[in-house]
This record gives sequence, C-alpha cells and structure tokens, in this order.
Amino acid sequence: MTSHPSHRPISALRARMIEDMRVRGFTEKTRNDYIRNVRAFAAFIGRSPDTATAEDLRRFQLHQTQTGMQPPSINGAVAALRFFFTVTLDRPDLARPLTIVREPRRLPAVLSVAEVALLLQAAPGPKYKAALATARSLSSGRPKAGPVGRRAARLRGRRAQGRRYRFRAHAAAGRAGQGP
Repeated sequence: MTSHPSHRPISALRARMIEDMRVRGFTEKTRNDYIRNVRAFAAFIGRSPDTATAEDLRRFQLHQTQTGMQPPSINGAVAALRFFFTVTLDRPDLARPLTIVREPRRLPAVLSVAEVALLLQAAPGPKYKAALATARSLSSGRPKAGPVGRRAARLRGRRAQGRRYRFRAHAAAGRAGQGP
C-alpha cells in the first residue's frame, strides 16, 4: 500500500489507517510519515497502539521532549497520533491530552553601527551603496527625510497591504510652529 514494498504482511489496523488517509486525500509522504510516527509510538509502548492508554501517550510525548526532539517533529507525531486515535480507532478521548509544542520565536539579527559601516564600505559602487543605505533606513522603521524647502518634511511609514511600507506626510508637518 505504500511505496516501499515489504515482505511482511500489513496488519489490519495499519491497512485501515492507510485506507482512512487515502480517502481523505493525504499525500504519499504524509501517509508514510503518519505510519512511521504510529510505528515509533508502538515501539515505545512495546505493544499494539490500539491498546494504548492516556498515560502511554503522556509518557511518549515526555520521552520525545527529553530526548531532544525538535518541536516540528513532535508536532508531526502529535498530528499522526491524533489522526490514528480519532479517525482510525474512533477514540478521541485519548487524543485530547496530546499537546502541540510551541516553537520559540527567534529574534532577527541586528547589525551594529560598525557592522553597517563595514557593509557600506564593502559595496562595489555608489549604486550599491545607495541601495544599501536606503534599505537600512527603511528597515529601521524611521525613514530619513532630508530638508524640503524651508522646513523639514516629516514622513510617517505604515505597513500596507502586501507587507510594503507606504509613506505619507505627517499631518503636523504643515502646521508651522505647532507641536509634533
């Protein structure tokens, strides 16, 4: 039933799970991943997965975390086991305690002033230096506006549709002598 022919007969439970996934239009890769995750769970508890208890699932998820498995891999196993218990076995009570692991968000790398200066010096020509300086001013969230006429123009940027910044003159720029 999978792309890897085996000489071992397929159990009725695995055949049913494969049929359930095929009916729902799962891709071959997803089917193989789900079967692999359920097989790993069965190997962990040492018996057929249809005899599992809620405590077995809790211990398995704890084992995955303690062995250093990354959140995307743990979440793949959670999805496979939820499908297996809710769809194939029709035992949603066992799937409820399975929790998705949140992946910590990493902060983006921010260059120091010295690093930006080195980057601008390394640019091969004035065209590239201007492009890098423009990108730097836009990414800082505060576009640099030069003087326009007698007073400096104030620009306020906001993120618009398509994740692009759109700039417009600040309302206070036209009011001479008034606050910001």
